This record gives sequence, C-alpha cells and structure tokens, in this order.
Amino acid sequence: MDGWVIWLIAAVVAAVGEIVTLGFFLAPFAVGALGGMVADLVGLGVAGSFAVFAIATALSFGVVRPIARRHLYTPPHIRTGAAALVGRTAVVVDEINNLEGVGSVRIDGELWTARSLDEDRVIEPGTRVQVVEIRGATALVVP
Repeated sequence: MDGWVIWLIAAVVAAVGEIVTLGFFLAPFAVGALGGMVADLVGLGVAGSFAVFAIATALSFGVVRPIARRHLYTPPHIRTGAAALVGRTAVVVDEINNLEGVGSVRIDGELWTARSLDEDRVIEPGTRVQVVEIRGATALVVP
C-alpha cells in the first residue's frame, strides 16, 4: 500500500474521531496527517512525511486550538429586549386589576401594560412590583 494512502486513512480516522468526541484534540492530527500525505505525494519520503506531519500538527495545535478553546467557553448569553426586563423592579402607574383588564407599570422609564400573576389580586398605584414574565407586550408582576 502506498504511503500517501496510509496518511489519508490516518487523517480520516482522526477527523471522524474528532467529530465523535468534539474535544478539538484529534483535529490537529488530521491536519498533520493530510500534510504528511501531501509530502509523500510530492516525494519527500518517509522521513520527510513524518517531519511535515509533526510540523503541521504542532502548528495546528499552537495556532488553531487556542482559538477553538475560546469559543468553547463563551459566557452565557446576555438577555436583551423584553427578556432583559424579567426580574426588574417596576412601579405601578395605573391600578392593576386582572378582572377589569386594566393596569400599567413603569419599567426603566418605559410604560408597560401589566397584569398581576395572581388573578384575584389588585395592586394599587405607587406599589413596587417585580416583573416575573413578559407575555407579548404585557408584564406579569408580583408585589
């Protein structure tokens, strides 16, 4: 069997192993094996192919792996828009009465339609409430 075929098989095995494990450990070896295959096709021989394999693997580990590691450990997503309002404190502007379908609160300077999480509870103007959920354009609040 030709040497380049062995390098190709090694590259495929390492690539498949990388896909299965997702640890970004085998990918540099796949890149190195591809380099070894190209070196063998060019005619550098066994020693030259191993040298290219070692160099390509080391470069791949040294350059690409730190970038991939940064992407693996990304911070949690920052909530934006209406989702960012959940947990905020608001002030009741108009009486919240679910039975009558009225009520509004001021959240961070914005006026929002509001309903009480407890259907039977009436919340008076001036009361501080906490936003527990946003449904459409309506804030569900609790005192």
